[in-house]
Amino acid sequence: MRTSRVLRANITAFLSLAIVTPPVFAQPQLLSQNNPAEFWISGAAVQGGLVIGRAPKGAGSVFLDDVALELSPDGFFLIGFDRDAPMQARLAAMLADGSKMERNITVALGNWRIENVAANITGGAKSSAEFQARRSAELAQITAARAVRSDSEGWRQSFIRPVSGRISGLFGAQRIYNGTPGSYHNGMDIAAARGQDFVAPADGVVTLAANDAFTLEGHLLMIDHGMGLNSAFLHASELLVKKGDVVRQGQVIGRVGATGRASGPHLHWGMKWNAARIDPKLLLPSG
Repeated sequence: MRTSRVLRANITAFLSLAIVTPPVFAQPQLLSQNNPAEFWISGAAVQGGLVIGRAPKGAGSVFLDDVALELSPDGFFLIGFDRDAPMQARLAAMLADGSKMERNITVALGNWRIENVAANITGGAKSSAEFQARRSAELAQITAARAVRSDSEGWRQSFIRPVSGRISGLFGAQRIYNGTPGSYHNGMDIAAARGQDFVAPADGVVTLAANDAFTLEGHLLMIDHGMGLNSAFLHASELLVKKGDVVRQGQVIGRVGATGRASGPHLHWGMKWNAARIDPKLLLPSG
């Protein structure tokens, strides 16, 4: 999906009316008119996609299907559509005069495929019993990391690739591990050499750095980008930052490996907005 000249002109016109500079995504798709008195929304309104919006002028709160959204001081918000999100979503803004402005969003279907992976379904655990014994504690750490809310403004940036290489696994694909069906793939895999550096795709705060390898994720690194948006990097051979560190876009944060459930060296990059898993590829420049 390429940004057209008309779209760029429309965004420029909108910015000329705004006092502040809005966040920029790599592949904006304008879904509303450029009027500060209305919703301004851009991004991929598709299962696995992330959109960014600005509330109408004078709005005190914004809701998505009756759930309040976090608003930045300058009125921006994020919406992530999970892999299996419904086809329709409803935005509502409560205005200062007590009135309500609503807007419907049509969410496009994702295009998922089946992927066969030559890896043990229990990953680094040698048996199902060992996996069950270790997994609950690992999940507790992941849940705690995702609950962290930092004041990072990495969510405003145009994201970059954490590492160069061939995309070897797609978000949303049904995974089959040595003949055993698993859950769908919740990130993007990038094949790279063992030990190759990977970088932060945007600014953020480290919320988890698992130097003791997890069963499935191996050496896991998680970064909060603010506004409920976070990244997870799996299977690293080495982590170069620690929990609590503030990282900048392009900073080297770890090295590629094959720890945990992996058939070979690669970087798995997963992203979530609150509870919704989203496709990192949709945040990157096309080509």
